[in-house]
Amino acid sequence: MSVQYVVDENGKRISVVLDIEEYERMLEELEDAADARVADEVRAAVERGDDEFVPYEQAREEIMRRRAAKQ
Repeated sequence: MSVQYVVDENGKRISVVLDIEEYERMLEELEDAADARVADEVRAAVERGDDEFVPYEQAREEIMRRRAAKQ
């Protein structure tokens, strides 16, 4: 990984310059980690019985009613 630092007048690192490919890879990894964290939270909620799942058809009907009400 090629990294360059931007420093202030005291030599303290204040910024980093990365290749765009490295930056995009890091963003993907962060998004994947966030997705995994949310999935873990959902699993934990289900195990605790805190889940509030709505059947697909019920959710679909509610969405359609809300869209129709806006028109």
